[in-house]
Amino acid sequence: MERKVVVLGTGGTIAGKSDMAGANVGYTAGQIGVEQLLSAIPALARAAGASLVAEQIAQIDSKDMGYEVWARLAQRCALHLADPLVAGIVITHGTDTLEETAWLLANLLDATRPVVLTCAMRPATALAPDGPQNLLDAVALATEPTAHGVLMVAAGVVHGAREVAKVHPLRLDAFDSGDTGPLGWVEDGRLRWAHGRAPQPAAPRHAGLLPALGRSPWPRVEIILSHAGSDGALVDWLVQGGARGIVVAATGNGTLHQALERALERAVAAGVQVRVASRCPQGRMLDLHDAPWQDAGGLSPVKARVSLLLELMQGA
Repeated sequence: MERKVVVLGTGGTIAGKSDMAGANVGYTAGQIGVEQLLSAIPALARAAGASLVAEQIAQIDSKDMGYEVWARLAQRCALHLADPLVAGIVITHGTDTLEETAWLLANLLDATRPVVLTCAMRPATALAPDGPQNLLDAVALATEPTAHGVLMVAAGVVHGAREVAKVHPLRLDAFDSGDTGPLGWVEDGRLRWAHGRAPQPAAPRHAGLLPALGRSPWPRVEIILSHAGSDGALVDWLVQGGARGIVVAATGNGTLHQALERALERAVAAGVQVRVASRCPQGRMLDLHDAPWQDAGGLSPVKARVSLLLELMQGA
């Protein structure tokens, strides 16, 4: 039987339209269905060497990504990965929260085959849209025999779910993997790994959550920024409002304003889980010692929040 590549659409700029012909900005995201996106690129089926199966999971601007879509997307991915005929999965996604979705899926899916997120910085109606080439590259990556795990590709660059971050609001190569660097590149439909071989992804930490995901409310976990003049009032307000977790984007090597630190100590005493990440976009803070909270293990604040969400759900 013929192999399949499943393409799951969630909307985003890659499916965006503008009323002004050829415009790169001023568009509305998530307007074009995934089947229409695929049919506009005849080379996709040839590049895949497999049949393409399209499924619309959502049709949103990814700035509005929420728990319901996350749960549906993760469960559909798991279902398709259980099909031995599926070579890989491609997810079309908006750029704004792509890194959070990638990290969520990496923690939930036992992806022995590639699950590839892709996107666009220009809408489908732009004079020179970047979505079609990104889709071609994603399909090439999804059918690469050596690839596995949750990956992301855009502008020809392959990133891992843990490291990838959106670092620019406009340019086509808007994503970066910081000090770690990219995993590889897709060049003329062929994959070149950065270190000559495919990386080994870590086993998913929370795969057991998948069957019941979305049946109960997700815990409230918020991000607080440490900055000049912090007074901790937001922390106290969150604790009173029932937050179960707080991630702090700390200055430098995990340092906190003294007023914010005292508020976080009160939060811990009230039973709230606290994680500390650095607000610095490069490098990794050293492990915390003798603190009443854990560091984020090198994760960005937004990914540390995803991890804490899942940890709290697993504990519940």
